[in-house]
Amino acid sequence: MLVAMKITSYFRDVVNRKHPGIEAALILRVMAEPLEERQQADGRYALWGLVPEAQNRALRVITLEDKETVHNAFFDRGYLRAVIRSQPNPPQAFPLSR
Repeated sequence: MLVAMKITSYFRDVVNRKHPGIEAALILRVMAEPLEERQQADGRYALWGLVPEAQNRALRVITLEDKETVHNAFFDRGYLRAVIRSQPNPPQAFPLSR
């Protein structure tokens, strides 16, 4: 299925080559139902969503101010760690037994 998506020239020329495994369907799914959304200082939006097909990694999608045009998309390695740290009682690592 071919999915139409508005993209910037940066996304077309750089991101597609850097992250060929990030499919348009995954990006559109995060845009439709983000776990978290933040407006950046430059007016762009950062949206996060979990991708079960990629071992539940967090996909961050950056859109322009219109929230429709995709500028960047990448798997955000630090997102889940930051979410866990922000919890009132984050789980503690267990010491290794000997």
